Amino acid sequence: MHTPRFVKTLLFLLAAILIGGQAPAQAPQRMTSGEIYNAIEKLGVLGTALYVAAHPDDENTRLISYLSNERKVHTTYLSLTRGDGGQNLVGPEIRELLGLIRTQELLMARQLDGGHQRFTRANDFGYSKTPDETLEIWDKDDVLADMIWTIRTLQPDIIINRFPHDRPGGHGHHTASAMLSYEAFDLSAKSHTYPEQLKYTEKWQPRRLFFDTFWWFYGSQEAFEKADKSRMLNVDVGIYYPTLALSNTEIAAMSRSMHKSQGFGSAGTRGTQAEYLELLKGDMPAGNDPFAGIDLTWNRVKAPHIDDLIAKVISAFDHADPAASVPDLVRIRSEISKLGDSLWKQRKLAEIETIIAQCMGLFAEVLADDYWATPGDSVALSCEVVNRSDQKLALISARFNGQELFKDQADCAENAPVEFTSKVLLPAEQSYTTPYWLSDDWTEGMYRVDDQTLRGLPETPRDLGVTFTFELAGAQWTIFRPVVFKRTDPVKGEVYRPFEVVPPAFVNLSDEVMVFADTREKALTVRVKSATDDVRGALRIVTPEGWTATPAVMEIALDRKGDEQVVAFSLTPPAEQEEAEIRAELVTDDGVVDLALIEIDYDHIPHQ
Repeated sequence: MHTPRFVKTLLFLLAAILIGGQAPAQAPQRMTSGEIYNAIEKLGVLGTALYVAAHPDDENTRLISYLSNERKVHTTYLSLTRGDGGQNLVGPEIRELLGLIRTQELLMARQLDGGHQRFTRANDFGYSKTPDETLEIWDKDDVLADMIWTIRTLQPDIIINRFPHDRPGGHGHHTASAMLSYEAFDLSAKSHTYPEQLKYTEKWQPRRLFFDTFWWFYGSQEAFEKADKSRMLNVDVGIYYPTLALSNTEIAAMSRSMHKSQGFGSAGTRGTQAEYLELLKGDMPAGNDPFAGIDLTWNRVKAPHIDDLIAKVISAFDHADPAASVPDLVRIRSEISKLGDSLWKQRKLAEIETIIAQCMGLFAEVLADDYWATPGDSVALSCEVVNRSDQKLALISARFNGQELFKDQADCAENAPVEFTSKVLLPAEQSYTTPYWLSDDWTEGMYRVDDQTLRGLPETPRDLGVTFTFELAGAQWTIFRPVVFKRTDPVKGEVYRPFEVVPPAFVNLSDEVMVFADTREKALTVRVKSATDDVRGALRIVTPEGWTATPAVMEIALDRKGDEQVVAFSLTPPAEQEEAEIRAELVTDDGVVDLALIEIDYDHIPHQ
């Protein structure tokens, strides 16, 4: 009886990842006048909340939606993992590919409930019985550092843990997330804790730490009813929003239903619904307001006059003509720009620029002629700008990566498109589009991310796009739009897809794992696909000592972008048993290509 011998082929992952709460590969954002009005109200609120749990789908979307839409504070869900160890009910992807899907599901959920999203470098390795086991497999110090980094960069007034820190939470990851948050609450304010972070940010002390408790942690509803609630806040999250025609709990159900890979479709509810927040650290607030005693006005940055300007816009807002508010909004933007550098200045400038664009119905789009290109390639761009309001707007310039696309000033008359095309060159040194946390080798418990500024971001930042500069109400105003690809599907209509920067070719192996029972050779097929014209090179299989791949080299010649060539090799193992890794390499005049192409395409998330 022969003992099987295993050959593991390395799978090099290349996947398109999007940035921010508004995924650039979706249809442009369009806000109703009711949503614009809510955004203007939010402009006058300077408060921050951080919600902490372990996985995608752990978050309480009722509370996140309440904080974002009712209290109008900047609300972020910190999921320690990307859910790589979960199950997939929509397709075959598991582990890191599932983590990509669940990352996007979280971002789509946040678009619905109004929150934002962050992560740590912790890898979801599957079910864990205890937090001790979890923190042995995770690098506790690194996960704690990432949590403190999140607190310092977001500066939350309050932190809310989904799970208890001092008793079982149903999963080792759950309890560990609360334990780390409990510890980070104080450490984030100490300069000797992870001092290397202070090169990019500053220490921060949150005001309060809460546990989002409910009856399950008490064993029964009856036990919870009898529990001491003297340190608990009772918050009604069943609010109805007339401007949205939705209850908070209906929004929460829509958000939770985005976790489709987990099968968490939810039905909306209506009416009063209580959430209990148990104070763990900080001062006990008066009443049931978790922000009681915290200044949420512009006075906290010594600019109370901005509150008055916002109040004026709110009182005069015309739902039938949001553009009438633009001159006053431009003045508010000018006042914010005069403030000293701070997190609130950055946030509120981003908010008001979105509000101004939405008030005008401004449409600005940058389309590429294909969904991918390689570094150094020429890309045809089509730009369209439409001012759908009576506000006087002039397009002054449009620049792509320093390249001037539009030189002559153009009046953007009401509902009159301004369109132009241009050919641009991608920088030869442009990096490939890939998830930053998968760029280096990872372990069972941790991803490796050396760049401090990337840690915690949901996606790799995208910098390929066009910066449009306008003149509006006597002031210059710039907006950035990423390059995307758009096609018309006969069933779905407009379909957007991210624009990718990719290697000149992909090399995909036919098998991820091969098992040899003896020394007889087996066939290994490699599919080479070009991502640009005129790809020439020598394809080879790189094997450990003792293994043989024949032929040694195969010549590849692909004339046009999208062409494919399938090559068969014979692989022969050594006589002794071992586990080995192999990979395919395409050696070209410009370097070595050893990346495979994997595509993830589901209707509920952007194409990956």
